[in-house]
Amino acid sequence: MSLRIARVNELVHREIATYLSTRYRTESVRWTITSVEVSADLRNATVAYSVLGEESHAREAIQFFRKHAGEIRKVVSRNVILKYSPKLHFVRDYGIERGTRVMEILDEIQEEESSD
Repeated sequence: MSLRIARVNELVHREIATYLSTRYRTESVRWTITSVEVSADLRNATVAYSVLGEESHAREAIQFFRKHAGEIRKVVSRNVILKYSPKLHFVRDYGIERGTRVMEILDEIQEEESSD
C-alpha cells in the first residue's frame, strides 16, 4: 500500500468517525469504525465497523449503514477532496469480539488451573 493511499484511508476513517459521533451520537454509541480501505483508483472504499453489545445492535447497525451510506459519502466527498468520491461498502469487523472471546477463554483456563 502506498503512503498516499494510507493517508487517504486515515482521512476517510477520521471523517466518517467524526461525522457519526456528531450527527448520530445516540445511534453510533454502540459501534466503532475500525478501519477504512480505499481502492487504488479511489472509486470504492471498504469501511469496517465493530459492534458492542447484543446481536440486535449489529442488525441495527447494518440497517443504519445501508440507509445512510449515501449521506455519509456526501459528507466525506465534501470534506476530503479527491478525484473521485469513493462508494462506501460497510462490513462488520469481528476482530474485537474474537479478541474478547479469546481473553474470556484464557481467564477460564487460568481459573481452572488455580482451582486445581
